[in-house]
Amino acid sequence: MTLRTQILAGLILLLVSYGLALGAGKESRQSIPLEAASVLFEQNATDEDVEVVFEVNAGDVGLAKLTVVSPDHRTVIDFTAPDASTLGIRNFQLESPEPKDIEGLKAAYPEGTYTFAGTNVVGDKLHGEATLIHELPATVSFLRPGAGATRISTEDLEIAWTPVENVANYIVEIEQDELDVKLKARLPATAATLVVPSGFLLPGTEYKLSIGTMTDKGNISIVETTFTTAE
Repeated sequence: MTLRTQILAGLILLLVSYGLALGAGKESRQSIPLEAASVLFEQNATDEDVEVVFEVNAGDVGLAKLTVVSPDHRTVIDFTAPDASTLGIRNFQLESPEPKDIEGLKAAYPEGTYTFAGTNVVGDKLHGEATLIHELPATVSFLRPGAGATRISTEDLEIAWTPVENVANYIVEIEQDELDVKLKARLPATAATLVVPSGFLLPGTEYKLSIGTMTDKGNISIVETTFTTAE
């Protein structure tokens, strides 16, 4: 072996050793699943509009970056925290606009698997997947109180609706914006009534009532009405 060859071999060995030493000083981080990653369709049948809702939960540590890629390989969400000192964001609920052009929204957010990828503020990689389908559940009809009913008793009010097949849950909400009050209940598919707690309703007051049907995939169809209590 010539002197030149020996020198080159020594340099190569030195560079390899230095690279291994640098690698040993770095902690290997694997990609871990997001605690929650979902995408769903939500319809307000009364207003005749639909929206897409994304939900992400990164756990206890905030995300510095999050991207969501659609089944047709478009980036539909691209979030970056401006600085690690903000501690990032650990929980997202992002909603699209609510157009009446439902077919246009379906084209913007096609059915299929959405891929979630993120990095938290301590450098961990996170990932997740969720499947969007466009099929929406049927809606209920109001039985008690009827749509737009008036002079409803404030005590022992039992809300009732027509049962719907192939749903996982019902979501019932009663709200009054001026009083800043809301009652929300998630009920099993076997339910068809809900008794309003005593003392919740005030006399001579208009309330908004909404009942949603939810599939096992999370898609929701909502109908809304109002009722007014007796003086």
